[in-house]
Amino acid sequence: MYFYIKAIHIIFVVSWMAGLFYGVRLFIYHTEAQDRPEVERNVLTAEYERIERRLWNIIATPAMILTLLAGILMVIVMPDLMKQSWLMVKLCFVVGLVVYHFICTNMIKQMRNGVFKWTSFQLRLWNEVATIFLFAIVFLAVLKSAVDWIYGMLGLVAFAMIIMSAVKIYKNYRVKRGIK
Repeated sequence: MYFYIKAIHIIFVVSWMAGLFYGVRLFIYHTEAQDRPEVERNVLTAEYERIERRLWNIIATPAMILTLLAGILMVIVMPDLMKQSWLMVKLCFVVGLVVYHFICTNMIKQMRNGVFKWTSFQLRLWNEVATIFLFAIVFLAVLKSAVDWIYGMLGLVAFAMIIMSAVKIYKNYRVKRGIK
């Protein structure tokens, strides 16, 4: 039974992450649409709000809930998992990802009310935070206790720095090309 639940867990993790990645990408486009002429801005804003609502309510949030339920079920079926130190660390990252999800939910509500607090560049950086959580969670789930925590954290920090640098390089490229 455990492996069936684990397979379901993985499927919904993939769905949840797809929703998070696409959702924040939509936030970027939604934010950039605010610089368009009024008629175009109104059309784009209405469309982005519709897509964001559907993505969040039909895919991202249900996938998060089903991911968490499947994870809880795995622990119920195999309670000894809770004795594994790697799982405790993984669960901390999962809590971080859930917080990330709810921050995104709040962003959707703000944008729907015409409040755009984040620039498209800040949103591009924000989008990479989910990637960092994903890497940490997957590496912990796959390698378990085989990873030395210090090297693992150093690797995660190095990975985060590389991703953030890539976003900054891309921003400079867009500025040089005159791309908004």
